Amino acid sequence: MFGRKKKLNGLNDLMAQLRPDLSRESLGVGPDFPGVAPNPFLSGDAGKRNAELRMGALALGVLVDWREVNSNPRVVLMFDVETADGLSFRGIADEVLTITELTRLTPGQTLPVRYRPAVMDHYVALARDADPARVRQLSDEIASRKRT
Repeated sequence: MFGRKKKLNGLNDLMAQLRPDLSRESLGVGPDFPGVAPNPFLSGDAGKRNAELRMGALALGVLVDWREVNSNPRVVLMFDVETADGLSFRGIADEVLTITELTRLTPGQTLPVRYRPAVMDHYVALARDADPARVRQLSDEIASRKRT
């Protein structure tokens, strides 16, 4: 009645239309990235993904940028991630931070993250539970690999 509507390819395209700053291109990830969920608490896939990420492999992420999604504050953090195996990729973390945590974010800051090696879909999660000694060890491994 009001003209033809373009057919959207799922919620991810809808989210990219509503928030172009959260599109695959804007986040710097490829077409295999599933996208940012409009509401991860209502998404079964997002819940499963977050549970798997909590048990994922440890890596280091250098914070590139972040985007506020809402005023919770829910943010999408963009990292350049390096793994213990020598892989590098752009990682996206969908996190709810406190105001204090949000004010401490600085581009270039290195933070421990977890990822799913079997999936490699660009999703990561902050590794808030990571043992500081293990993080230092991982940092040393990555630094020594870069020197050689």
